[in-house]
Amino acid sequence: MKTTALLSAAALAFASSTAVFAEDSSDPIVIPIHNWSSQIVMSNVVGQILEANGNNVEYVTTDSQAVYESIRLGDVTLELEVWEGAFGASFRAALEKGGIVDAGDHDAVTREDWWYPMWTKESCPGLPSWEALNDCAEVFATAETGDKGRYLDGPVDWLKHGKERVEALGMNFTVINAGSAAALWAEIGAAEADKKPVVVFNWTPNFAEAVWPGEFVEFPEWVDGCDKDPAVGPNPDALYDCGNPATGYLKKAAWDGMEGKWPSAYKVLTNISFTNPQIAEMAKLVDVDEMEPEEAAEAWLEANPDVWKSWLSSGS
Repeated sequence: MKTTALLSAAALAFASSTAVFAEDSSDPIVIPIHNWSSQIVMSNVVGQILEANGNNVEYVTTDSQAVYESIRLGDVTLELEVWEGAFGASFRAALEKGGIVDAGDHDAVTREDWWYPMWTKESCPGLPSWEALNDCAEVFATAETGDKGRYLDGPVDWLKHGKERVEALGMNFTVINAGSAAALWAEIGAAEADKKPVVVFNWTPNFAEAVWPGEFVEFPEWVDGCDKDPAVGPNPDALYDCGNPATGYLKKAAWDGMEGKWPSAYKVLTNISFTNPQIAEMAKLVDVDEMEPEEAAEAWLEANPDVWKSWLSSGS
């Protein structure tokens, strides 16, 4: 891959330390790429940091749920965005099997759930209450959904369980799955011109919060077990009858053989910790400024040397 003069110079400087090259394997560290902007850019950012650290890096496109099994088996080396709401169950299942380790939390706090731009509140003033949203369901109806409201959920492979929640809470909504994150932004952008009320899946950190002020729908509060035990939550006969965690974690995960094979790179991984604004800026470089992910990563690194250089292995 193309490497900027900035990173090339850094790599030459780090070469003076033999620790990285003596300890870390020359085999490539395999970084997965998923289908949302912040993860793609962050993967390129971290990949370039590891290259500056003296490591070889390879990128592979991987399903965002199946990746935890791939890490556990050593086919993929790490994951940089383990969202509690979206991937907590898959991550925990892999941890229980063994072969994968928790490589620490980012400073960022996450939330991912049903969301609407603020103009929607004019048509449904009881928001953000989910009961008020349900009472206003006809406001969100389209030719596609008939007399039911339309909710645009994330792509199917994100496993957001929108349909299960609608059934569990008896909501008068039809859940449609977007094909990509870009389709969610297109939905909001298309509604903006005439301030059409829409409700879509959204998350933070994310560039959209700076472009379209909005709010998350407030469902029954998340309680551990809501996704596993029907007795947890307001509907004793159903799962997914509560909202996602409002202050979820954003973790990193790694193959449990990474520390032994690439000890210096593993130390860098555990040092890395992005904030909400930093992640939102990464996504903005792609989604708003229309940079390619690799170019966006280079721009972010060049603008934030005081952040990432402190993560490099001690002594480099």
